[in-house]
Amino acid sequence: MTGTVSAEIPVSADSRPRHVAIIMDGNNRWAKARRLKGVAGHKAGVDAVKSVVETCAREGVEVLTLFAFSSENWRRPKDEVSALMKLFVFALEREVRKLHRNDICLRIIGDRSEFSATLQELMAKAEELTCNNTRMTLVIAANYGGHWDIAQAARQLAGQVKAGQLQPSDITDDLIQQHLSIGDLPMPDLMIRTAGEQRISNFMLWHLAYTELYFSPVFWPDFKEDEMRKALQAYAGRQRRFGQTDDQITAKPSPQ
Repeated sequence: MTGTVSAEIPVSADSRPRHVAIIMDGNNRWAKARRLKGVAGHKAGVDAVKSVVETCAREGVEVLTLFAFSSENWRRPKDEVSALMKLFVFALEREVRKLHRNDICLRIIGDRSEFSATLQELMAKAEELTCNNTRMTLVIAANYGGHWDIAQAARQLAGQVKAGQLQPSDITDDLIQQHLSIGDLPMPDLMIRTAGEQRISNFMLWHLAYTELYFSPVFWPDFKEDEMRKALQAYAGRQRRFGQTDDQITAKPSPQ
């Protein structure tokens, strides 16, 4: 599912989101409420990931992006970060073949240079194994930040200008998007954040310009099939106007 995707704001949308993005929040609070260590919440969160991936695949979602580890998460306690890295390795070693069997393509976005060589190698192998799968694309944002994504796109374009391959006047919204981490995928239609927080937290800043936002009070480890279906139902009930009036929207035939 790659190609040229325009940054132009659409004029209509289907009742089913093509691309769902999720900030998976509340693992630590889930564990604390049960008097467990924070890592227990992250381990429980893996089960929620499996459930949400399965649900989205069944519902025909084309792209699911999960915010697994932000560029700010390095500030967390060292033992928690270490446990998260081990959990990431475990997931890549144990779960990627299941994704492959279910025809799901895995892509990992973010600055990989901070990860261990072992983890970087596992990421590359997982992407290579699943790259031709077409049922759904699962994007994992790891050591990712929206500022970083826009900055790395700007650096690439600046390099092309310096090399004489591009004029500053050639830089358009579409060209910037083509240099973003997932510039070839549809923009997110729905962004979900769990655990009651109502912030974007440096997640996909360019991409969320016209995305519908859904905030759930449920901690991530408990956000499974039923909660995912609630979010999809809430999205289906919304009217996306994209700058138009209600009358303009109701006058148009529904997209097939």
